[in-house]
Amino acid sequence: MKKRSQTYPSIGDCKKNNINLWQCPSFLFIVMGIVNIVVILLMYLLVKGSDIPELVIVSVVSVSILILGVGVLMINSVYKEVLMNQMKSEFVSIASHQLKAPLSGMRWSTDILLADKDSFSVDQYGYIRGIQDSTSRMVRLVNDLLDVSRIEAGNMQVKLQETDLSGLIKIVVSELNSFALANNVELFLKIDQDLKKVKTDEIRIKMVMQNFIDNAIKYVGTKNGKIDITLKNEKDKVVFLVKDNGLGIPKEEQEKIFDKFFRGDGIAKKQTIGTGLGLYIAKAAIEGSDGEIGFNSEEGKGSTFWFRLPAIK
Repeated sequence: MKKRSQTYPSIGDCKKNNINLWQCPSFLFIVMGIVNIVVILLMYLLVKGSDIPELVIVSVVSVSILILGVGVLMINSVYKEVLMNQMKSEFVSIASHQLKAPLSGMRWSTDILLADKDSFSVDQYGYIRGIQDSTSRMVRLVNDLLDVSRIEAGNMQVKLQETDLSGLIKIVVSELNSFALANNVELFLKIDQDLKKVKTDEIRIKMVMQNFIDNAIKYVGTKNGKIDITLKNEKDKVVFLVKDNGLGIPKEEQEKIFDKFFRGDGIAKKQTIGTGLGLYIAKAAIEGSDGEIGFNSEEGKGSTFWFRLPAIK
């Protein structure tokens, strides 16, 4: 799997999270750059215009100490950030593992109870069904958090195998069709004849397809929503696209769309259930298959989410 590049908080992020500027890596990098520029100019002026060698020596030593001090601050701030991220990831991983077993037990228990639904009253059945739905949602959240901790640790497992995406998308559309109809949304599927096969993780790629279509259904926001799902050959690639005629994504939110836990203002106003982890995990899964992922969107005119995988030659 490709390693994700480490990004550090901007100065705006530091202020937003009440981080002291002298502990903010981005601010310290800027300070270091300014100091280096000042040093070069100062050295040039001193060497060119001074007849006192002692002054040059003292100036060089003073500036060197200043650079060393800024460097130490910068190293400490980066170390603290890395350490905090590591502690957070370890906590999420441990907590998720501890939650997974009891939640799975609850889900199995409700499945067994609902298998004999005739023995319950309508109200009892409704209560058990509610427990089942809530438990399933919690299990999905735990699985997502475990995936996030694996991604951050750089050891997310992607089992590459020859996969027929056309068969997979037919299953996904069949599973989500009733959800779409309940939301007055029509799904239109188009698949190229003789679609090439790809090498990917079948389970994870199915989850990516589900995520794209599920999001499109939730956020269409129109009475007569329409979603076009396309699988096609494109030179030596296979491309999957999900295009909707919905709300679209505001420009100021687009750069954050694949960030962890990000949910746009429009999504929050619709009170749609979600964690903001689906697209983050999808990006890691696609990149783990040597693919590309992205989207095009215009507010008020809908969005198109896509991924592209290398075809097997």
